[in-house]
Amino acid sequence: MSKIKEVAFADIKIKKAYLELKEGKFEEKQLFEFINRAINDLKENPFCGVRVPKNLWPREYVQKYQITNLWKYNLPNYWRLVYTIVGNEVKIVSTILEWFSHPEYEKRFHY
Repeated sequence: MSKIKEVAFADIKIKKAYLELKEGKFEEKQLFEFINRAINDLKENPFCGVRVPKNLWPREYVQKYQITNLWKYNLPNYWRLVYTIVGNEVKIVSTILEWFSHPEYEKRFHY
């Protein structure tokens, strides 16, 4: 029996921001489609992103979401989506924490 794979948003503000992209300008609509593609990929394989080493995790994620793992999914046009995975014997949930442009990503991760 294979596990159920789902994708969720870390909180309602993130989900709202995602849904608002759909109604935005061309760039926002395009980003909505990129994130949508990532969601579909994560439903197929939650481990399709790149694992972020623990020493690079932003303290904010650990404090706010009590993460035990962190993954990065590279979106087109140098956008980045970060997520964490939680699960048990039955279900795996990829939880989207945020997405941002590459310069914002570098700032958040202190590159």
